Amino acid sequence: MTTFKTTLPDSLVLPQRINRLAELSYNLWWVWNPTAQRLFNKIDSNLWERVNHNPFLFLRQIPNSVLTHYSQDGQYLALYDQVFQLFDQYLNNKNSWFAENYPKEGGTIAYFSMEFGLHETLPIYSGGLGVLSGDHLKEASDMGLPLVGVGLLYTEGYFSQRISEDGWQESINNPIEFNNLPLNIVRHPDGSELYIEVEFPDGTVKARIWELRVGRTPLFLLDTNIESNNPQIRQLTTRLYWSDINLRVMQEVLLGVGGVRALRALGYKPTAWHMNEGHAAFMTVERARELVATGVPFEAAMEQCKASNIFTTHTPVPAGNDEFPLWLVDKYLSTYWPQLNISRDTFIDLAKHHANWGESFSMPVLALRYSEGRNAVSELHGSVSRKMWNNIWPDRDVHNVPITHVTNGVHTGTWLARRLGNLYSKYFGANWQDHIDDPEMWVKIKDIPNNELWAVRNHLKRKMTLYFQERVRQRWIKGGYHPVQVIASGALLDPYVLTIGFARRFATYKRASLVMDDFDRLLSIINQPNRPVQIIFSGKAHPADEPGKLLIQEVYRAVKKAENGGRIVFLEDYDMNVARYLVQGVDIWMNTPKRPNEASGTSGMKAAANGALNFSVLDGWWREAYNGENGWAIGPDSEVPDAVQDHTDVESLYNTLEKEIIPLYYENRDTDDVPNPWVTRVKASLSTVTPQFSMRRMLKEYTAKLYIPAMK
Repeated sequence: MTTFKTTLPDSLVLPQRINRLAELSYNLWWVWNPTAQRLFNKIDSNLWERVNHNPFLFLRQIPNSVLTHYSQDGQYLALYDQVFQLFDQYLNNKNSWFAENYPKEGGTIAYFSMEFGLHETLPIYSGGLGVLSGDHLKEASDMGLPLVGVGLLYTEGYFSQRISEDGWQESINNPIEFNNLPLNIVRHPDGSELYIEVEFPDGTVKARIWELRVGRTPLFLLDTNIESNNPQIRQLTTRLYWSDINLRVMQEVLLGVGGVRALRALGYKPTAWHMNEGHAAFMTVERARELVATGVPFEAAMEQCKASNIFTTHTPVPAGNDEFPLWLVDKYLSTYWPQLNISRDTFIDLAKHHANWGESFSMPVLALRYSEGRNAVSELHGSVSRKMWNNIWPDRDVHNVPITHVTNGVHTGTWLARRLGNLYSKYFGANWQDHIDDPEMWVKIKDIPNNELWAVRNHLKRKMTLYFQERVRQRWIKGGYHPVQVIASGALLDPYVLTIGFARRFATYKRASLVMDDFDRLLSIINQPNRPVQIIFSGKAHPADEPGKLLIQEVYRAVKKAENGGRIVFLEDYDMNVARYLVQGVDIWMNTPKRPNEASGTSGMKAAANGALNFSVLDGWWREAYNGENGWAIGPDSEVPDAVQDHTDVESLYNTLEKEIIPLYYENRDTDDVPNPWVTRVKASLSTVTPQFSMRRMLKEYTAKLYIPAMK
């Protein structure tokens, strides 16, 4: 039986027969259960879209007369009863994977992350790291892991993106209405709010704790927007990843130190402590401070805590590894090292790193030194990380640096199209998702007739195309949109054309413009009579990333050119909803990072699970997945000097498109217009990628390699 720390309020008054819709709204289980979503969509599909799939807003805006009607509709009530039977079975299931495989393991796993991407209605994520964190919580719930999440609740979340007529990214910060979200403030038994405090030299920060239910997994989010805090402190949790380094370091102290204190205030005694990236690394010293307060010497305290600390590094790119100048540590942590009974220099030495601009306090160094479990997020990233951090263990050969790897995965239920899931249920059995990481089950993919799989794929592409066309229509109706922008945003998308997707954060190393390196050649490829190609771009650059914004502008200016005939598109304001349509609807998922900078990547895994084929540089996860029959590679599986890597990769990209991908898609179709050789490759991708790169496989590895050793 799942227990949470808050009681659901009576904020929604519904007809008695369907009053549990309010309870369902408070648990994100509905996010990865399409049948549950139909309880809202079936009542009013247009409103469901207008409120961006937010059940709270939906139930508040739907007229009572409509709800009363459905509370007496036999067909609707049959669906309602079916959903709540599944919901209750899920929450009360005592025979989870973890319980069956580790029946004697007690304790709790605390999972810290700066961002969580759970659903588009809660934009407290910026990209892949946050979505991975959200998928981690969902699968932990499915598998019954005793895990709790810890993060921050941002009052403006991550920005919304608008692209100007000239292609410049404009950032719009939108306040989040917490009252319209399934969030509950944690309170004392007397009803007063539970607060935690974190001391800084110029005052104490007070934070409240919110609980979010993710299936059976609780997520606790800290929020400093409290009247008793001064204005600077109140804005501490306004935005994700402040560019102001003063606010940034305070955020990371709040996450690491405040997160530990929040768990203590909630009554948790975790036996494993997982830092998802270095943002939460101050957790290591806060845990040691607790022991020092009981009389344990500092060094012994750090070593004792180290045994149960786990750190996951996600990127070799410097911008993703937070480092702070020493004066900033002096400014904000000078009251902290006396509590550890150590000097300032001893504290600085915990994480001292020689950056190219001088000595710094490195969050990844702190986490690596004081975690017994350390992992990269793909096999190649493991090699890169061992080389990158060899200086922390200078007496070790690079191959013996103690950083392992657990390759990322994705939560299939969140990303899989409903119709494809129904097809799998038909041929694999109703409980196929319980065995999603079993390669033997995926052998049955051969039993699915090609025409049935192809029909679903065509449906998903039509659905994607119609959605994006309606999206740009609504944007145009609102005004301030030039007709050229309407075309650039997908008004001419064709559901019967080979479609390539490229959607991700616009960082320069991801080389979004690589496919445009020889624009005339690209035009000859996409505008072939009877064999056209369309390319859909989407993604944001961090507001402070000027090179990333210039890259968006470069791509957008090419998108606007009339000679591409509307076949190259840029979709603004990339979020989880746009991503869902893209990974389900495109034929090809293209990825062109400068190797070896892509630590893992997960968007291609989501696309593959929906029958899209990957076309990518052999970096991150794709280097492990590619077998010559389940997609295509861009460039060689070897290190190429930077000076020639772009040229080598772009030639490979164009040649593969012209000679392999386009002919395979358009030629050799049967009398029902099914390209059987293409579908054969789709099946090869589904059967190899989906089980190997599922979040279920990933969490089984985390449990065996990292969680259980830490808990013991």
